[in-house]
Amino acid sequence: KISTPLCTVQEKTTPTMPSNAEEAEQFKAAGNKALQSGNLTAAIENYTKAINADGTNHVYYSNRSAAYLKKGDGNNALEDAMSTIAINSDFSKGYSRKGAALHSLKRYNDAIAAYEEGLAKFPGDAALKKGLDEVKRDKDGPPRSYGGGLGGIGNMPGMANPFGNQLIQKMMLNPKTRPYLNDKEFMAKIHQLQQDPNSLAQMLGDPKMMEVLGMALGGDREMDEDEPPKAATKSSSSNDSTKAEAKKEEPQAPEKEEEEDLSQLSPLERKKKEDQKAAVESKLRGNQLYKSKKFDDALAAYDEAISLDPTNMTFVNNKAAVYFTAKNYDECIEACTKAVEVGKANMAPFEDRAKAYTRCAKAYQKKGDLAKAIEMCKEAQLESYDKATERLMKNMELEKKKADAAAYHDDDKAEEAKQRGNEHFRNKEWGDAVREYEEAVKRAPNNAPIRNNLAAALCKVMDFNGAKKNIEKAIELDPKYVKAWARKGDIEVLMKENHKALESYKAGLAIDSTNSTCKEGLRKVTAMINYGASTMSEEEKQERARHGMADPEIQSILQDPVIQQILRDFNDNPQAANQAMSNPSVRAKIEKLIASGVVQTA
Repeated sequence: KISTPLCTVQEKTTPTMPSNAEEAEQFKAAGNKALQSGNLTAAIENYTKAINADGTNHVYYSNRSAAYLKKGDGNNALEDAMSTIAINSDFSKGYSRKGAALHSLKRYNDAIAAYEEGLAKFPGDAALKKGLDEVKRDKDGPPRSYGGGLGGIGNMPGMANPFGNQLIQKMMLNPKTRPYLNDKEFMAKIHQLQQDPNSLAQMLGDPKMMEVLGMALGGDREMDEDEPPKAATKSSSSNDSTKAEAKKEEPQAPEKEEEEDLSQLSPLERKKKEDQKAAVESKLRGNQLYKSKKFDDALAAYDEAISLDPTNMTFVNNKAAVYFTAKNYDECIEACTKAVEVGKANMAPFEDRAKAYTRCAKAYQKKGDLAKAIEMCKEAQLESYDKATERLMKNMELEKKKADAAAYHDDDKAEEAKQRGNEHFRNKEWGDAVREYEEAVKRAPNNAPIRNNLAAALCKVMDFNGAKKNIEKAIELDPKYVKAWARKGDIEVLMKENHKALESYKAGLAIDSTNSTCKEGLRKVTAMINYGASTMSEEEKQERARHGMADPEIQSILQDPVIQQILRDFNDNPQAANQAMSNPSVRAKIEKLIASGVVQTA
């Protein structure tokens, strides 16, 4: 059940006791402490008490929304976010809370609208921009999980340990987590997790650990810090906005990188850390050389990085990118294969392994080996599903299908199959004849005589629809092919479409007026139209009329108001009907109705 925002606000903002801001702040402080320690139930209880003491403070609803969201209760988080906005629409975090709650409920379009609403009022808000980017990314890709327990992560089948060998490098490259490398107590926890990932459950109360875990799992979502106590007035919000803008305009000093304390490590571990750091520097140098199109120098830089840290597949994958750009596709494929081997051996992220497979697929595509390219795309999708890779694979499959059909074309082999089909046809081996003619069509799809022979064989096995389809294709390939027109008329007679057969025979005679097959066919079908009706039973006449009415062309003629009037005139005003029949177009339509059996003459 989803409440309307108006009802939600009215229920939650009604204080149950006289306002007591001091007591409410105490409850809020207790809630903050519980939230930071990971005790979500206690945090929600304290925020609720703060709201009961002072239901006019939007910050309490905002904080409780954050607690609900962290607990995985998206519906209550959304209600509190709506209350926050209703109380103070100039509070940017209210829109962030609303967007995050909708995001957790997988209501992606609504979440995007919430973030965009906030950005319309606060264009420079980093949290809103970040939330919007994450929603758009998740909307177009496989869903991510929010909230819930994280214990037992090391026992999940197929999932790499996020605290593996590459975590220290990620922390080093992230300005937010780099200072943690100097925290001996924290680094001891990291080393413990590398040995035993299941010990994570004991460390969930550590905010630093939660932040590093989010980074290790590929995300960067973090809870907004709570604001210090202040009055919920527009003027204070405006002052804060002004201060933020002024602070933004001030030039910031470049952040000083803090050196990691390696004194507590063994010589072997210290050497490993130093090599990893040097490898990252070599990679960055290689990236710059690659952008400058200095491919040989870039490869040398990446090789240096690989020699320093052979466990990082990114360096090998970067080499593959250089080879691909330089059109050295064999070397690219070899590098991609090596990157995947390194990635699997060192539990690299699935996304990185998928990228290597996708690049390998593109290299195979460039070489013209579409079968292998499609195979690589499938391997990439097994590692990590990606819509772009799915589209690439579908295009390759279509391209391969066309290429396979084109490679099968062979006029000489088509003629051989046709002659075998002719032999079977003369021996009245209709099934074998159809099989050989179909093989000939695959070999030479644009050969009209072969399709004509196939149509004749299909008629023998009573497949009139298949026969008509092939004879129409033969006429499309060669409109002057008289035998095809004669065969089309014969098929239409068998299908009781006499009005169409009449046209087909006439079309053949228009090309060759001496063609005996078309002449004989026209005579027979005319006789069937003029005299056949007199020998039919009433039931047969009705069946013939129903068959004619199924033809869209006949239906179109009958819907013509002029034709309807002429048909009435045959009974009521024969002189007017006869005069109308002098028009060639009208006469052709009436004759077609008569030939189809829809209109019967006395």
